[in-house]
Amino acid sequence: MNIEKEMKIRNLASELREAIADLETVDSKVESLNYVRAELHSVSPLKHHPVDYVFWEKSGKVEANEYNPNAVAPPEMQLLYESISNDGYTMPIVSFKDAEIIRIVDGFHRRETERRNADISQSTHGYIPLTQIRNEQSDTSDRMASTIRHNRARGTHNIELMSQIVSELVEMGKGDPWICKHVGMSVDELLRLKQITGLASLFANKDFSESWEADAVK
Repeated sequence: MNIEKEMKIRNLASELREAIADLETVDSKVESLNYVRAELHSVSPLKHHPVDYVFWEKSGKVEANEYNPNAVAPPEMQLLYESISNDGYTMPIVSFKDAEIIRIVDGFHRRETERRNADISQSTHGYIPLTQIRNEQSDTSDRMASTIRHNRARGTHNIELMSQIVSELVEMGKGDPWICKHVGMSVDELLRLKQITGLASLFANKDFSESWEADAVK
């Protein structure tokens, strides 16, 4: 980097730090920091990765989705509390902004921990850390698939709720190839899940076959 440009950036960063430090309220500081992060994110060479922009939002403005297949038992919820209490928030909650509503794609229980525990909420001033999924994943079916991918990648998911999501995806007109590719299921897994539900309507999809290749599905 050009030395002159590097010094200019460092001087501007110092001025910005001092200006934000002089703000009187926590809310004004958080709002300004979110704005600055968004501006920097817009020129980042890594902006195609959602984690490049993490911002803080009031917990009360964030709503859960209605299809989360990840059920956490009380001992694990207690462990999650201990983790956040001792380590702080180390992972942002994945979200999607629908008009004026921010909905959770992944991280519902991290938000619940803040809501249920006054000490956690006090430590964040009632805010929770968020990142947003890519704009091209704005369809409900894409967000549902994203939720399952996040949960399955951690090895946690609830079969009953997974079955419900598959049912909804079928009702949306998503074929078996699409579901297998975007949810990360094998043909056998999807078949077993459909059998578990016992709903004949899930077998109405005529394209269910081992002959198709998931890579060809978009």
